[in-house]
Amino acid sequence: MTTHNWQKSSHCQEGDACVHISADPTTIHLTESADPTQAVLNPTPSAFAALLHSLRDRRHSG
Repeated sequence: MTTHNWQKSSHCQEGDACVHISADPTTIHLTESADPTQAVLNPTPSAFAALLHSLRDRRHSG
């Protein structure tokens, strides 16, 4: 079983549902604290970078 070194989003307030991230050289691991299934998403670094780019573009255009 893999152990992840999770970091909580800096945008998370105490008591909120928070995104947590962990990374190794080939994969990003994402989870959300309010998810009762404790599912972990494992996008590649390039897929995660594309997601962040898309979110930044959306924020700056809206």
